[in-house]
Amino acid sequence: MFKIRSIDFHPASAALWKGYSMSRFKQDIIAGIVVGIIAIPLAIAFAIASGVTPAVGLITAIVGGFMVSAFGGNSVQIGGPTGAFIVIIYNIIAMYGLEGLSMATFMAGCILVLLGLFRLGSVIKFIPYPIVVGFTAGIAVTIFSTQMPDFFGLTISEPVSGDFLGKWGVYLRHFGTVNLATLLVGLASLAIIIVMPKISKRIPGPLSAIVLVTLLLYVAREYFGVTGVQTIGDRFGSIDGALPAPHVIGFDMASINLLLPSAFTIAMLGAIESLLSATVADGVTGSRTNSNTELIGQGIANITVPLFGGIPVTGAIARTMANITNGGRTPVAGMVHALVLLLIFLFAMPLINQVPMACLAAVLIMVAYNMSGWRTIRGMVNNPKGDVWVLVVTFLLTVIFDLTIAIEIGMLLAVIVFLRRVSENTTIKVYGEQLDAADADMTTHEVLDLQPGVSVYEIDGPFFFGAATKFDEMMRSGTSETPLVRIIRMRRVPFIDSTGIHNLQILIESSHEEGIMIVLSGVRESVREALHKSHIDSLIAPEHICNHISSAVVVANELARMRRHELSGAMNVMDV
Repeated sequence: MFKIRSIDFHPASAALWKGYSMSRFKQDIIAGIVVGIIAIPLAIAFAIASGVTPAVGLITAIVGGFMVSAFGGNSVQIGGPTGAFIVIIYNIIAMYGLEGLSMATFMAGCILVLLGLFRLGSVIKFIPYPIVVGFTAGIAVTIFSTQMPDFFGLTISEPVSGDFLGKWGVYLRHFGTVNLATLLVGLASLAIIIVMPKISKRIPGPLSAIVLVTLLLYVAREYFGVTGVQTIGDRFGSIDGALPAPHVIGFDMASINLLLPSAFTIAMLGAIESLLSATVADGVTGSRTNSNTELIGQGIANITVPLFGGIPVTGAIARTMANITNGGRTPVAGMVHALVLLLIFLFAMPLINQVPMACLAAVLIMVAYNMSGWRTIRGMVNNPKGDVWVLVVTFLLTVIFDLTIAIEIGMLLAVIVFLRRVSENTTIKVYGEQLDAADADMTTHEVLDLQPGVSVYEIDGPFFFGAATKFDEMMRSGTSETPLVRIIRMRRVPFIDSTGIHNLQILIESSHEEGIMIVLSGVRESVREALHKSHIDSLIAPEHICNHISSAVVVANELARMRRHELSGAMNVMDV
């Protein structure tokens, strides 16, 4: 019978009131207000880049941000839309529309909840680092490329291709339509974002750029007749601050089958980014994230958000760090951040309509720059070649094709590289006359003499399919003289897989057919259990499975002596 383990769901907010003080509450309020203000331009910019309205970005940050703080496993995590999702959201909307995005997001939320319920939070952390760096850099390049029309004010008279190379081809053909005023707005915004942190780290650069540039553009429009600089209101019309009523998402099997790969990509990307953000936060605060609870919380957020027309949500590293920097230490700060965004959404949307698109493009260009991780990539160039190739391939596939293919192929390459390394670390040694029986930690050495006809094959490392193939090839191309007894020394074999078991079975059976006896030495308990379950031990006499090489050599020498005696007797009979 299978025992169902208890659900590992312990939200950080559940332990909120233990020792919670008024001073802590004030710090959380301040942090929540600051982070809420910082989140405004990012939520709007990410929404527009993803192909939805600014209102959708704010609704996502409000609903998703509150849910992540209320149900997540990290006390300082700030949830919301992030740049990592831009590419996949844009592609899903282009192919399946907003309803398809809602379905994929809802399904991704269910997948995240299941990952948490099955306690896979710790497993997600083992996604190879080169893959994370590769697709993050690829996303950064893609985000950067999508902002060129808004940053330069290009007038494009043909459909923009969805692929990277086709997109840049369109940009280059229309580069002569650059709007100088729009470009100046973009450059001014970029300059403010870069310079502001050097003046004051407490004043967010993106927010400063939006406020200052929007005011300057308003003055330029009203008093100097400047035109041609597109704003959010010009692009999307007047956006009011009415909260949408939750709606039911219609599902059918055809749509589920169609959208499942996209939902899986959203779920994996959300899990990786949220747990990465939580790990960074733990390193700063000294706390410890419950990974499974965090995945369940992220899942609940992504199940809820599409009911209000929102886009995928995950933990945001930059906003989480801003929360910590400004004194936030409990989920209250994250909830306050969501409430601040709600108030802005309800009462300040007319002002947001005046924000120039070039300013948001500058915000996203800086986001892309920070995401690119070029310093990390430069530092990884000297890493093992296998890791570098995984990074490069993942990056190129993300840019040229899409994130789903990049993660799938990247994971496959990473697994191949890992298996190759493990296989290379599994060595097989052959002994024919003498054998040193000492273990690595022994200072004295016991040299054992092997009788003629006895060969020892020592396997050092996991006996999985890669090593099993190597072992099989060595046995086939072994010594020219056929042995009488083969000792398989397995003291350093931590596990054996089905291929290793199969090859071992074939070796035993074929050896017996050739009249060669098999003796196993130093079989660990876990390996012995695997051999017992597959009935391999029934092919060998119990006394031929030894705990130590000394006893195995004694048994093998005696078997070789007996076998030589049998062969010599048979030869005498033939002579007569």
